[in-house]
Amino acid sequence: MTLDGVRALVFDVFGTVVDWRSGVARDAEPFLKQHGVGSVSPTVFADAWRRRYSPAMEEVRSGRRPFARLDVLHRENLEAILPEFGIDPGSVPAAELDELSLAWHRLDPWPDAVAGLTRLKARYIIAPLSNGNIVLMLNMAKRSSIPWDAILGAEVVQAYKPTPEAYLRTADVLAMRSDEICLVAAHNGDLAAARACGLRTAFVCRPTEHGSEQTTDLHPVQDWDMVIGDFLEMAERLQL
Repeated sequence: MTLDGVRALVFDVFGTVVDWRSGVARDAEPFLKQHGVGSVSPTVFADAWRRRYSPAMEEVRSGRRPFARLDVLHRENLEAILPEFGIDPGSVPAAELDELSLAWHRLDPWPDAVAGLTRLKARYIIAPLSNGNIVLMLNMAKRSSIPWDAILGAEVVQAYKPTPEAYLRTADVLAMRSDEICLVAAHNGDLAAARACGLRTAFVCRPTEHGSEQTTDLHPVQDWDMVIGDFLEMAERLQL
Protein backbone atom coordinates (compact mmCIF):
# COMPACT_ATOMS: atom_id res chain seq x y z
CA MET A 1 0.00 0.00 0.00
CA THR A 2 1.26 3.49 -0.86
CA LEU A 3 0.52 4.92 2.58
CA ASP A 4 1.78 2.12 4.83
CA GLY A 5 1.81 3.19 8.47
CA VAL A 6 -0.49 6.17 7.96
CA ARG A 7 -3.29 6.44 10.52
CA ALA A 8 -4.79 9.84 9.71
CA LEU A 9 -5.53 11.74 6.53
CA VAL A 10 -5.69 15.51 6.97
CA PHE A 11 -6.96 17.73 4.20
CA ASP A 12 -6.40 21.21 2.96
CA VAL A 13 -9.93 22.54 2.44
CA PHE A 14 -10.12 25.69 0.30
CA GLY A 15 -9.56 24.44 -3.24
CA THR A 16 -8.89 20.84 -2.23
CA VAL A 17 -12.20 19.82 -0.63
CA VAL A 18 -14.40 22.76 -1.63
CA ASP A 19 -14.74 25.05 -4.63
CA TRP A 20 -14.21 28.42 -2.95
CA ARG A 21 -14.27 30.51 -6.13
CA SER A 22 -17.72 29.47 -7.35
CA GLY A 23 -19.23 29.68 -3.88
CA VAL A 24 -17.95 33.16 -3.13
CA ALA A 25 -18.97 34.37 -6.59
CA ARG A 26 -22.50 32.97 -6.11
CA ASP A 27 -23.00 34.97 -2.93
CA ALA A 28 -21.27 38.08 -4.28
CA GLU A 29 -23.46 38.38 -7.38
CA PRO A 30 -26.65 39.69 -5.69
CA PHE A 31 -24.57 41.91 -3.41
CA LEU A 32 -22.87 43.54 -6.39
CA LYS A 33 -26.19 44.08 -8.18
CA GLN A 34 -27.76 45.59 -5.08
CA HIS A 35 -24.94 48.11 -4.83
CA GLY A 36 -25.11 49.23 -8.44
CA VAL A 37 -22.11 47.38 -9.82
CA GLY A 38 -23.86 44.41 -11.38
CA SER A 39 -21.56 44.65 -14.39
CA VAL A 40 -18.66 43.48 -12.23
CA SER A 41 -17.86 39.79 -12.70
CA PRO A 42 -18.60 37.94 -9.45
CA THR A 43 -15.59 35.68 -10.08
CA VAL A 44 -13.33 38.72 -10.46
CA PHE A 45 -14.66 39.91 -7.11
CA ALA A 46 -14.00 36.48 -5.57
CA ASP A 47 -10.47 36.46 -6.94
CA ALA A 48 -9.79 39.93 -5.53
CA TRP A 49 -11.03 38.85 -2.11
CA ARG A 50 -8.91 35.70 -2.22
CA ARG A 51 -5.77 37.61 -3.20
CA ARG A 52 -5.76 39.25 0.23
CA TYR A 53 -5.98 35.84 1.96
CA SER A 54 -2.27 35.01 2.19
CA PRO A 55 -1.04 38.58 2.87
CA ALA A 56 -3.51 38.86 5.77
CA MET A 57 -2.27 35.60 7.26
CA GLU A 58 1.33 36.68 6.75
CA GLU A 59 0.74 39.46 9.26
CA VAL A 60 0.05 36.71 11.80
CA ARG A 61 2.77 34.33 10.59
CA SER A 62 5.38 37.09 10.82
CA GLY A 63 4.41 38.00 14.37
CA ARG A 64 3.40 41.52 13.36
CA ARG A 65 -0.13 40.72 14.52
CA PRO A 66 -1.48 38.37 17.21
CA PHE A 67 -3.36 35.31 15.99
CA ALA A 68 -6.76 36.20 14.55
CA ARG A 69 -9.40 33.83 13.20
CA LEU A 70 -9.78 33.54 9.46
CA ASP A 71 -13.36 34.82 9.80
CA VAL A 72 -11.92 38.07 11.14
CA LEU A 73 -9.39 38.31 8.32
CA HIS A 74 -12.04 37.56 5.67
CA ARG A 75 -14.29 40.29 7.06
CA GLU A 76 -11.47 42.84 7.09
CA ASN A 77 -10.39 41.85 3.58
CA LEU A 78 -13.94 42.22 2.29
CA GLU A 79 -14.16 45.79 3.52
CA ALA A 80 -10.71 46.53 2.09
CA ILE A 81 -11.56 45.43 -1.46
CA LEU A 82 -14.91 47.21 -1.82
CA PRO A 83 -13.41 50.51 -3.05
CA GLU A 84 -11.73 48.58 -5.89
CA PHE A 85 -15.25 47.92 -7.19
CA GLY A 86 -16.66 51.38 -6.60
CA ILE A 87 -18.40 50.57 -3.32
CA ASP A 88 -17.92 52.79 -0.27
CA PRO A 89 -17.62 50.43 2.71
CA GLY A 90 -19.19 53.07 4.92
CA SER A 91 -22.35 53.00 2.82
CA VAL A 92 -22.99 49.28 3.45
CA PRO A 93 -24.63 48.21 6.73
CA ALA A 94 -22.26 46.16 8.87
CA ALA A 95 -24.82 43.33 9.08
CA GLU A 96 -24.83 43.06 5.29
CA LEU A 97 -21.05 42.81 5.17
CA ASP A 98 -21.13 40.25 7.96
CA GLU A 99 -23.57 38.12 5.96
CA LEU A 100 -21.53 38.29 2.76
CA SER A 101 -18.41 37.39 4.70
CA LEU A 102 -20.14 34.16 5.70
CA ALA A 103 -20.03 33.11 2.03
CA TRP A 104 -16.88 31.25 3.05
CA HIS A 105 -19.04 29.09 5.36
CA ARG A 106 -21.31 28.10 2.46
CA LEU A 107 -18.87 26.69 -0.07
CA ASP A 108 -19.80 23.57 -2.00
CA PRO A 109 -17.55 20.48 -2.04
CA TRP A 110 -16.11 19.24 -5.30
CA PRO A 111 -18.38 16.50 -6.73
CA ASP A 112 -16.14 13.64 -5.55
CA ALA A 113 -15.38 15.02 -2.11
CA VAL A 114 -18.13 13.76 0.20
CA ALA A 115 -18.36 10.28 -1.32
CA GLY A 116 -14.58 9.95 -1.41
CA LEU A 117 -14.11 11.14 2.16
CA THR A 118 -16.80 8.75 3.36
CA ARG A 119 -14.91 5.83 1.86
CA LEU A 120 -11.55 6.99 3.22
CA LYS A 121 -13.09 7.41 6.68
CA ALA A 122 -13.67 3.65 6.83
CA ARG A 123 -9.97 3.11 7.52
CA TYR A 124 -8.44 6.45 8.44
CA ILE A 125 -9.11 9.29 10.84
CA ILE A 126 -10.05 12.17 8.54
CA ALA A 127 -9.90 15.84 9.48
CA PRO A 128 -9.27 19.21 7.91
CA LEU A 129 -5.86 20.76 8.32
CA SER A 130 -7.08 24.12 7.14
CA ASN A 131 -6.44 27.77 7.74
CA GLY A 132 -10.17 28.05 8.33
CA ASN A 133 -11.45 28.50 11.87
CA ILE A 134 -13.58 25.98 13.75
CA VAL A 135 -17.07 27.40 13.25
CA LEU A 136 -16.33 28.00 9.56
CA MET A 137 -15.33 24.34 9.11
CA LEU A 138 -18.29 23.14 11.16
CA ASN A 139 -20.84 25.18 9.22
CA MET A 140 -19.39 24.05 5.92
CA ALA A 141 -19.44 20.42 7.03
CA LYS A 142 -23.00 20.53 8.37
CA ARG A 143 -24.29 22.20 5.21
CA SER A 144 -22.78 19.62 2.85
CA SER A 145 -22.49 16.51 5.06
CA ILE A 146 -18.69 16.48 4.98
CA PRO A 147 -17.94 13.54 7.32
CA TRP A 148 -14.98 14.79 9.37
CA ASP A 149 -13.95 12.86 12.46
CA ALA A 150 -12.59 16.04 14.01
CA ILE A 151 -12.08 19.71 13.15
CA LEU A 152 -8.41 20.66 13.16
CA GLY A 153 -6.55 23.59 11.69
CA ALA A 154 -5.19 27.03 12.36
CA GLU A 155 -7.43 27.96 15.27
CA VAL A 156 -6.64 24.68 17.04
CA VAL A 157 -2.87 25.01 16.68
CA GLN A 158 -2.77 28.85 16.67
CA ALA A 159 -0.66 28.89 13.52
CA TYR A 160 -1.30 29.39 9.82
CA LYS A 161 0.11 27.14 7.13
CA PRO A 162 2.74 26.85 5.83
CA THR A 163 4.56 27.55 9.11
CA PRO A 164 5.95 24.31 10.62
CA GLU A 165 3.86 24.74 13.77
CA ALA A 166 0.67 24.21 11.75
CA TYR A 167 1.75 20.68 10.86
CA LEU A 168 3.76 19.69 13.94
CA ARG A 169 1.13 20.85 16.43
CA THR A 170 -1.51 18.96 14.46
CA ALA A 171 0.52 15.77 14.91
CA ASP A 172 0.81 16.56 18.60
CA VAL A 173 -2.97 17.10 18.91
CA LEU A 174 -3.52 13.69 17.29
CA ALA A 175 -0.84 12.10 19.52
CA MET A 176 0.80 10.68 16.40
CA ARG A 177 4.19 10.80 14.77
CA SER A 178 4.34 13.08 11.75
CA ASP A 179 4.87 10.12 9.43
CA GLU A 180 1.61 8.57 10.62
CA ILE A 181 -0.26 11.49 9.05
CA CYS A 182 -0.76 12.23 5.37
CA LEU A 183 -1.70 15.67 4.12
CA VAL A 184 -3.96 15.64 1.08
CA ALA A 185 -3.83 18.92 -0.82
CA ALA A 186 -4.19 20.48 -4.25
CA HIS A 187 -1.30 22.86 -3.57
CA ASN A 188 2.31 21.83 -4.02
CA GLY A 189 3.55 24.47 -1.59
CA ASP A 190 1.36 23.14 1.22
CA LEU A 191 2.59 19.61 0.57
CA ALA A 192 6.23 20.72 0.52
CA ALA A 193 5.85 22.40 3.90
CA ALA A 194 4.14 19.30 5.31
CA ARG A 195 6.83 16.99 3.93
CA ALA A 196 9.52 19.16 5.55
CA CYS A 197 7.79 18.44 8.87
CA GLY A 198 7.79 14.69 8.27
CA LEU A 199 4.20 14.22 7.09
CA ARG A 200 3.33 11.94 4.19
CA THR A 201 1.84 13.67 1.16
CA ALA A 202 -0.88 13.18 -1.46
CA PHE A 203 -1.44 15.59 -4.34
CA VAL A 204 -4.93 15.89 -5.81
CA CYS A 205 -5.32 17.92 -8.96
CA ARG A 206 -8.09 20.54 -8.90
CA PRO A 207 -7.52 22.13 -12.34
CA THR A 208 -10.35 24.67 -12.11
CA GLU A 209 -9.82 25.99 -8.57
CA HIS A 210 -8.87 29.35 -10.06
CA GLY A 211 -11.12 29.06 -13.11
CA SER A 212 -10.80 27.60 -16.58
CA GLU A 213 -7.51 29.39 -17.30
CA GLN A 214 -5.71 28.20 -14.16
CA THR A 215 -1.92 28.02 -14.49
CA THR A 216 -0.86 26.91 -11.01
CA ASP A 217 -0.82 23.48 -9.33
CA LEU A 218 -1.83 21.65 -12.49
CA HIS A 219 0.87 19.03 -11.92
CA PRO A 220 2.83 17.62 -8.99
CA VAL A 221 6.22 19.27 -8.64
CA GLN A 222 7.73 16.65 -6.33
CA ASP A 223 7.51 12.90 -6.06
CA TRP A 224 4.67 12.95 -3.55
CA ASP A 225 3.69 9.70 -1.81
CA MET A 226 0.50 9.63 -3.89
CA VAL A 227 -0.81 11.58 -6.88
CA ILE A 228 -4.54 11.30 -7.53
CA GLY A 229 -7.21 12.82 -9.73
CA ASP A 230 -9.81 12.97 -6.97
CA PHE A 231 -10.80 11.43 -3.64
CA LEU A 232 -12.65 8.54 -5.24
CA GLU A 233 -9.50 7.54 -7.05
CA MET A 234 -7.63 7.76 -3.76
CA ALA A 235 -10.15 5.40 -2.16
CA GLU A 236 -9.81 2.98 -5.08
CA ARG A 237 -5.99 3.08 -4.88
CA LEU A 238 -6.19 2.34 -1.16
CA GLN A 239 -8.65 -0.50 -1.81
CA LEU A 240 -11.53 1.14 0.03
